[in-house]
Amino acid sequence: DAKHLVPNKMRDFFCTINLDQEEVFRTQVVEKSLSPYFGEEFYFEVPRTFQWLSFYIYDKSVLQKDLRIGKVSIKKEDLCKYTGKENWFMLQPVDSNSEVQGKVHLELKLNELITDNGSVCQQLVVHIKECHGLPLINGQNCDPYATVSLVGPSRNDQKKTKVKKKTSNPQFNETFYFEVTRSSSYTKKSQFQVEEEDIEKLEVRVDLWNNGNLVQDVFLGEIKVPVKVLRNDSFQAWYLLQPRENGNKSSKTDDLGSLRLNICYTEDCVLPSEYYSCLRNLLLKSSDVQPISASAAYILSEVCRDKYDAVLPLVRLLLHHHKLVPFVAAVAELDLKDTQEANTVFRGNSLATRCVDEMMKIVGKHYLKVTLKPVIDEICESPKPCEIDPIKIREGDNVEINMENLRYYVDKVFREIVRACYISWFFSADDPHVQYSAVSSFVFLRFFAVAVVSPHTFHLRPHHPDAQTSRTLTLISKAIQTLGSWGSLTKSKLSSFKETFMCEFFKTFQEEKFTESVKKFLDDVSSTESKEPSGLSEPVHLKEGEMYKRAQGRTRIGKKNFKKRWFCLTSREFTYHKQQDKEPIFTIPIKNILAVEKLDESSFNKKNMFQVLHGEKPLYIQANNCVEASEWIEALCRVTRSNQKRLSFYHPSAFLNGNWLCCKATIENTVGCAPCTADVPADTQIEIDGDRETERIYSLFTINMSKLQKLEEACGSIAVYQGPRKEPDDYSNFTIEDSVATFHTLKQIIDTVEKLNESHEKYRKKRSSSAKYGSE
Repeated sequence: DAKHLVPNKMRDFFCTINLDQEEVFRTQVVEKSLSPYFGEEFYFEVPRTFQWLSFYIYDKSVLQKDLRIGKVSIKKEDLCKYTGKENWFMLQPVDSNSEVQGKVHLELKLNELITDNGSVCQQLVVHIKECHGLPLINGQNCDPYATVSLVGPSRNDQKKTKVKKKTSNPQFNETFYFEVTRSSSYTKKSQFQVEEEDIEKLEVRVDLWNNGNLVQDVFLGEIKVPVKVLRNDSFQAWYLLQPRENGNKSSKTDDLGSLRLNICYTEDCVLPSEYYSCLRNLLLKSSDVQPISASAAYILSEVCRDKYDAVLPLVRLLLHHHKLVPFVAAVAELDLKDTQEANTVFRGNSLATRCVDEMMKIVGKHYLKVTLKPVIDEICESPKPCEIDPIKIREGDNVEINMENLRYYVDKVFREIVRACYISWFFSADDPHVQYSAVSSFVFLRFFAVAVVSPHTFHLRPHHPDAQTSRTLTLISKAIQTLGSWGSLTKSKLSSFKETFMCEFFKTFQEEKFTESVKKFLDDVSSTESKEPSGLSEPVHLKEGEMYKRAQGRTRIGKKNFKKRWFCLTSREFTYHKQQDKEPIFTIPIKNILAVEKLDESSFNKKNMFQVLHGEKPLYIQANNCVEASEWIEALCRVTRSNQKRLSFYHPSAFLNGNWLCCKATIENTVGCAPCTADVPADTQIEIDGDRETERIYSLFTINMSKLQKLEEACGSIAVYQGPRKEPDDYSNFTIEDSVATFHTLKQIIDTVEKLNESHEKYRKKRSSSAKYGSE
């Protein structure tokens, strides 16, 4: 949310998220407010290098261009300072001199030249090679050029490159020469105003500009390099473009308002798979360790301050290698031992419940889209009044009608849930009541009820619902939770309801068909038998959105152009439409897709392009930003990886003017010149990178190394002396059941992490020597 925004009038505001100057997300518009509450969450993989993560507040305009009120820009290196915390940031002013992105590749050299009369002078050689990642101007690639200057107290020699058309990655390859010190043969009429200029005060300045043709040129960024750093040596490096020195300076910074953000940023360096074999094997054999508290996976969850940090990569890794069920069954036994009342089993936030929560989110994502998404969409897009609390009901509303509306929604949601089952889970327990309570605790309380009340967290809705809709979803969620609690209705425990109005509402549910439906559903959902889920006979809706595609036919003037279309991906087909909710005008069955790959920017001088190769000509598509392009490519690759006729090679560029731009081949249907980048066939429903998850776990162990070492000392002390523990605060919540087994596992973890530390350090040294940066 934001507060105290200017101008001090009630306006319509929205906020955008930008990687450098590229917008990747925007919130909904909050109307008529000075302190708008957005309340939206965006999760995305960062598909490219970037310098700044920025947030811009806009004043929405109907007739004119939207006005940028202010911004918050956080340097990539500083993101770790704010991660996981809520922070208020003062909005900074927005001006063109501070809006920069990209980098420039320079080679600088200081030469000594001997003149005809034998005197010595110094010459500076500046080779401007290329730039990368320059911003889009008005949504299009820019026409960049560079000015190269040698600047000092008494001089400003400037030279200029040629303009490169329609590119954000211009190749200049131009060399400029500057005389740094003059020889003694120079006369008083020379360009120098002093006899000898102090080299300590000279600097090279490179400015990047977008050629405006008939309008003013736009500043793209600058770099400055002191000449004294060269020391008669050649220096070659990439330099990140910087804002002008006077950019972003304003006396009004305190007047623009402020923005509250909660940022969670992680960055992992994933090494080749063989480096992780020891740590991976140690984690995968956790379910076989006795007791389970001495296993690597259990220790990981205990040493992390926030158990959730450990659970997500751990669940994904174990699920990927089919080791999750035995591990959770083992830790669930701990919960069953500690639970006194059957109705409260698996209600807390233990390791077992957290693991099952995450497993259900991962495995059940598509199931929720099939069952609940259509109903949730109906409730959010055309809501009926459902408030039944006499204190909260609005004037003019009829509580009887509201109760009917709520009953209609609850019936519809319940019917969709029990119509088909998809998640297979099983807990063994002697008491049948415990069995049903356990399954209902997970499936209804921790899965369906949560998905209904927070559809945005399960990607069922892109935005948080408004207050009235949120209240409706809360009431439906309470009802579903109670209906799913097996035995609650049959035992007539209506007196246990906290709210009287809910008790009255549930008197209408005293029907045997509900309890029988729940019992049958719980039997199905906890069965270990494989069965074809009836709910998945329909195609699963995976992704949709607006993008641009290159026309596959020809226009009247003979040129192919780009048109805005609505794209939709399901588990069966990939289609595009003139508008959302219209019939498709082009359909590609998923089984016919041969490859999905990025397309070189040089093909059409457009960023964020990819190609879908199928039986006919390639379909060329331009996404709106780098994140969207990456997500579409990943989604399309995931759903087509099991296709039998996938290509091994493709053309990274387009076929234009009679030849492929990449390999210059003149036959359009010739075999591609580059290997396809997609991995081997994988599970089309769950995409998990096991190495990445193991790297995340390695990072967590590294952060908590001091706790691991103290635990190891404690185990040794208990095993040898049976003595008191030292410094109990560091591991007071950790119960050491078997000190010998726990010590053995801890030693393996520490040794494995230290070996990985060495591998990471070698990689960092290799990377720093091969990719030199002249600036940060």
